[in-house]
Amino acid sequence: MTKRIGVPKDLRDFTEVFAAAGFSCYFVGGAVRDSLLGRPVSDWDAATDAKPEQVRRLFKTVIPTGVQHGTVTVRWRGSSIETTTFRVDGEYKDGRRPESVRFTSELEEDLSRRDFTINGMAVDPRTGEVVDPSGGLADLDAGLIRAIGDPITRFTEDGLRPLRAVRFAARFGFAIDPATLAAIPATLARFRLVSAERIRDEFTKILVSDRAGEGVLRLDETGLLAEFLPELSSCKDVGQGGPHRYDVFRHLVAACDAAPPDTVIRLAALLHDIGKPAKKTEGADGALTFYGHDIESARLAAEALRRLKYPNSVVDDVVLLVRHHMFDYSDEWTDAAVRRFVSRVGLEYVERLAILRLADTSGMGHGPADPRSVLPLIDRVEALRAKDQAFGIKDLAIGGNQLAEIGWPKGPSMGKALSELLEAVLDDPELNTERKLIDIAERIKGKYGVG
Repeated sequence: MTKRIGVPKDLRDFTEVFAAAGFSCYFVGGAVRDSLLGRPVSDWDAATDAKPEQVRRLFKTVIPTGVQHGTVTVRWRGSSIETTTFRVDGEYKDGRRPESVRFTSELEEDLSRRDFTINGMAVDPRTGEVVDPSGGLADLDAGLIRAIGDPITRFTEDGLRPLRAVRFAARFGFAIDPATLAAIPATLARFRLVSAERIRDEFTKILVSDRAGEGVLRLDETGLLAEFLPELSSCKDVGQGGPHRYDVFRHLVAACDAAPPDTVIRLAALLHDIGKPAKKTEGADGALTFYGHDIESARLAAEALRRLKYPNSVVDDVVLLVRHHMFDYSDEWTDAAVRRFVSRVGLEYVERLAILRLADTSGMGHGPADPRSVLPLIDRVEALRAKDQAFGIKDLAIGGNQLAEIGWPKGPSMGKALSELLEAVLDDPELNTERKLIDIAERIKGKYGVG
């Protein structure tokens, strides 16, 4: 039975411009796939037998985004539509793009060059009929990721495609066709040519998917994970003992799954214990300890994320969360202890650390963590904030200018003085007035050699 999908009127009007000029135009790839799956579609990519220069003559605004490969971006009624001429790809030498392309008038030739059957379909905008030369409809129904044609060839053309296979499987909850799965470890040499930025982007999409844990396990099973995140792979078969049901690797995967789909928090959950293999010690009684693994995990996380070209802001946030994930809040904490904790980690990180702590606990294998274990900490921090209490140097009633006015020279000694004033205020918030802090600053001048 013929399968049809609806194409929005603005997009049908777009293709009518081609038809009026004697060209054909179809929508292809992810938009067709997602429409068939009943998912929202944000981008509609077009394929046409019109060459780039012919497309330019049809529309007012056409951006030459990849003319050498037949691709332009057309501005149409407030949208940008990536439009590519039907083509057959030449040899791939760099593991990413063909050295040359040959334009063709045949849609099916164009579809046959794509990566997976579920991405190798088109829709005729006039009729809504799906064009499916490679069996994508059947694979969608079966929940299967399958390469078009020979998977070794597909993965050799573009070394990122194995990672994309895992990403689509994680996103849709699909299985990977056995032949396609077997081709992944067989083409790892090609994968090694892929840039860190492209790997990062696909990996991040896996991490924020609904089945992040499954995705990471597939990356490990296929050998991909060890290629770009060996720090995580090295956690396999590292036992933990105590309350943990899993080895370090499985624990990290479970913690990642338990975390909300936020890039920073899921990265922190996945990496928070990667320093354990290096810090593992077995006592005379057989008990395992991992002293200092939080510091080592933070160091390794920073190295890994910088290698993958994550933005500095992401690296900094993840490293801080990993470094401080071992906090162990209890109702016995004094208000001063709460203030010191906030001062140490930063007010903006308290909630995320609490979320990471819950994911860490959930990842031990005994069911979801009880949020009541961290909610009292958050409540206490909010109560202290409501009282306008100081958590950092910027919250002090005086700053460097006031210290300078009473004779403190700008430099290291001033910074140390402000830190000491903060320590006093963390112990006793009542000291956070200009007069009282000036008095303290006067008294400690001699300690720092200030006349």
